[in-house]
Amino acid sequence: MLEHNFQTMQLPIAPTPPHDEHHPIVVVGAGPVGLGMAIDLALRGQPVVVLDDDHQFSVGSRAICFAKRTLDIWDRLGVSERMVQKGVAWNIGKLFFRDEEVWSFNLLPEAHHRHPAFINLQQYYCEGYLYQRALELGITIRSKHKVVALENQADHALLTVSTPDGSYQIQADWLIACDGARSPIRSFIGQSSQGRIFQDRFLIADVRTKASYPAERWFWFDPPFHPNQSVLLHSQPDDVWRIDFQLGWDADPVEEVKEENVRPRVQALLGEDIEFDFEWISIYTFACERMDKFRFNRILFAGDAAHRVSPFGARGANSGIQDTDNLAWKLDLHLRGQAPESLLDTYCSERRYAADENLTYSSRATDFITPKSEISLLFRNTTLRLAKEHGFARSLVNSGRLSTPSTYEHSELNTPDTQPFAGSVGLGGPACDAPLLAAQQPVWWLGLLGQGFCLVLFDPTPAQLQQAQALRKHSLLQIYLIHSPEYSLAPSTTQFTVLTDHEGIWRQRYDAQAGSSYLFRPDQHLAARWRHWDHAQVTAALERACGHTQQETVC
Repeated sequence: MLEHNFQTMQLPIAPTPPHDEHHPIVVVGAGPVGLGMAIDLALRGQPVVVLDDDHQFSVGSRAICFAKRTLDIWDRLGVSERMVQKGVAWNIGKLFFRDEEVWSFNLLPEAHHRHPAFINLQQYYCEGYLYQRALELGITIRSKHKVVALENQADHALLTVSTPDGSYQIQADWLIACDGARSPIRSFIGQSSQGRIFQDRFLIADVRTKASYPAERWFWFDPPFHPNQSVLLHSQPDDVWRIDFQLGWDADPVEEVKEENVRPRVQALLGEDIEFDFEWISIYTFACERMDKFRFNRILFAGDAAHRVSPFGARGANSGIQDTDNLAWKLDLHLRGQAPESLLDTYCSERRYAADENLTYSSRATDFITPKSEISLLFRNTTLRLAKEHGFARSLVNSGRLSTPSTYEHSELNTPDTQPFAGSVGLGGPACDAPLLAAQQPVWWLGLLGQGFCLVLFDPTPAQLQQAQALRKHSLLQIYLIHSPEYSLAPSTTQFTVLTDHEGIWRQRYDAQAGSSYLFRPDQHLAARWRHWDHAQVTAALERACGHTQQETVC
């Protein structure tokens, strides 16, 4: 499969099965979220069937901004290298008010990270690489297999599936709905999303040109070439530039997408001497909303099917991919009999918290970008004028707070701190990367983390090493010993995976001291940490992180 075919290629249509089927896990939707979910589960040894009602990848750029946390997750799934090599990496954003730059910011100002803050990559490339990876893992993907009816039972979901040459039924022990903002699965069970619909229209123009703009995010408020509105510019692979023009609610959606009406807008931005061709033109409105619950018996919702936000801040696809990261390991442990079913309810509570966080940021950004009153407009314009010289005003500028992963600081799976910790990673937060040495060879910390629970011992005492010997027998737990260059390795340390914090970055980011220990979940989130610990504390924290202390509820 060649890259340049991703835009137009048609995927093979699976034949209709000769009889009805039963599968442990069915994923509906073969977008970035559905394919990511299937890959994560397959890597954990779970058989998955993916159903999709289409047989080609997304048209146009659609979701293009993929954050560092998404790249870290994709690294674990085995696809990040393809994405980064093809994508346009960027860390810098610039804001303009009318014809003047008022602020430039760096989203990843510190060194020693494997991935950039963001890459820009058209969604069809993203889906193509995930599709290729799914085929490498032997995942069954059935294109043009459309779910047309659904029965939601207490212990299974019964799907009726229509294909071009017939229909059949699947009984799924677990159904994961990744079928987008208009989710048919959601409608079949009589559910809906609630929230706020914004009365504004935006035009997307993907243009192919040799424009000389740098690989940065540029956002204009009230520019002279598009007065009284906003414009967003992003670079994409293949000399394609994504331009979002705010049009206002009164814009005619039929007229505005005609090339003769779009071309003058693009020409005014790029300059009269710049030649370009259109690759895709579309118009959109948006909403900030979510479902009340993400689980209904054996049906779980993820991505836009569960929650959706405005495109400002790149929180849509990125939050959906974090959904998969949260759910896959929990479902896997439950299916293996190593965690109670109630662990799945923490997927709902944690990702509902994350959705509310994203909805709040997204709504505030939209209100700032599209003020609906004279007072709001005055506040916005005054803030932008002050931002050029004053730091306090920059904190108020909101062209879309760019996607950052949620910290589940109040999660039931955490073991509360008993002593203070500083550093970059809070309890419940995703692990931060750092360069390390393994047998004198450079490695990245996140590249070693994420398949199971992980206990880290930093410059451990002899007593801790002795207690860790017993923990090595725990089937769910992998143990790493990370040491500073001055730490003296004892002979007993050879029984552990030993890593050297040769630059002190790991120690700094985790506020590590001699004897400190850390417990990470399979999704790389920090579940517990201690300055001093014993066997019983680690065992209790591991049980808690697996949900064994939770009572059965349906979220």
